[in-house]
Amino acid sequence: MQAVSNKMMKLAEDFALGRANRAQFEELYRHYVEERSTIERIMQMQPGTPAWKGAVTEGESVLIRRKHAAQPLGYAIYLNASSMPLRSVGDFRIDSALLVPMLSSFRSATAEIFGSGLKSSEIEGGRWMCFVPGLYTTLIILFSVEPARLQMGMLEQLHRHFETANQPLFEAGIPDSTRLIYPHAAAFE
Repeated sequence: MQAVSNKMMKLAEDFALGRANRAQFEELYRHYVEERSTIERIMQMQPGTPAWKGAVTEGESVLIRRKHAAQPLGYAIYLNASSMPLRSVGDFRIDSALLVPMLSSFRSATAEIFGSGLKSSEIEGGRWMCFVPGLYTTLIILFSVEPARLQMGMLEQLHRHFETANQPLFEAGIPDSTRLIYPHAAAFE
């Protein structure tokens, strides 16, 4: 029982630190509550026997965590100055007529309200769209479910690396997208 309680506390800490997303937390917590309830029932029905040990499921939490992890479905990189796409990879089916005004609004709100602004929001079908602004470009990623905060932080770092590696080309004007370096490929493709 103490081991299950410890798992529950560790899960709460992982969520607080951004290592788990909401779906992972909810499903894992539900799993641990069920595991604890099963152990309690067996201990009441068969006191003094080791039968409760069969209720402890080793490795199932890893499967639950993987099943509910945010998977990148696709991404696109847009130039901030013109809202023109530089690259689109994977299942990135977002209507440009909707996306360009969203990008413009996002950049305006980010500059005025947040100062900098990593933003994610749920869209149709339970998917999540994440905006990662940079000085020259904005990275937009579609995820299967809500990403964990730690995952979002890694995206911000990846996009910073992209802009740093390509800074001379961005400063020279509108870049030829085929000449740019894309660290995103190593992370998503």
